[in-house]
Amino acid sequence: MNKTFLYILYGVLAVIILSVFAFTVFQPIQVLPRMQLAPAFNLTAQTNTPLTSEDLRGGFTLYTITYTNCPAPCYNINEIMQEVQSRLDEVPLGGIPVNFVTISIDPDRDTPEVLNTYAQSIGADTSNWWFATTTNKSLLKTIIGSGFETYYEDKGDGAFAFDPSFVLVDGWGIVRSEYRYVTEVSNADRILRHLGVLAEEVHNSTGSTKLAYEAAHLFLCYAP
Repeated sequence: MNKTFLYILYGVLAVIILSVFAFTVFQPIQVLPRMQLAPAFNLTAQTNTPLTSEDLRGGFTLYTITYTNCPAPCYNINEIMQEVQSRLDEVPLGGIPVNFVTISIDPDRDTPEVLNTYAQSIGADTSNWWFATTTNKSLLKTIIGSGFETYYEDKGDGAFAFDPSFVLVDGWGIVRSEYRYVTEVSNADRILRHLGVLAEEVHNSTGSTKLAYEAAHLFLCYAP
């Protein structure tokens, strides 16, 4: 092996090491992690019409779970969803739609009619916010428990135990962030900031800059 080849090899290695160091320390581009695929589903919305995961492709979707008989304030789930929804104009989305989906874990009581009445009672803007569930309890458990990795349990007498959480999914159906009360305080400000980070990635990760975003994912330059 001649010296010229060694110099080239060492030079390439040095560039790679410096690049890793620069991305790790300076974080010129921040991204949200690609955590896992979100579950596919076919639910029934409060409008008594189907709501599928494919219907939501191409836009960002913020999911949460609850049930209409959850005692107030029910972890402020609705309040957080409403605040994020009402403040979307603060985020430079560049035309990317944002959807909101509340999945009920009580399909026996939360019929489409009940969900529709519930949405109206809390003043929900249903132009892009759906309340949905499925009577197939096994499928519901798979969607929420395995798909969104969120715990819930029917305690009987109309009561449920569950881990309050929000899950942010991108337009390709990939989970990009989770906000769980057991480990952190979830708030609208953080969710809105992450929506902005996602929108920036969608609009800017084309051509040569796509490589920079892939490097950001590789070197874990994640947005806090």
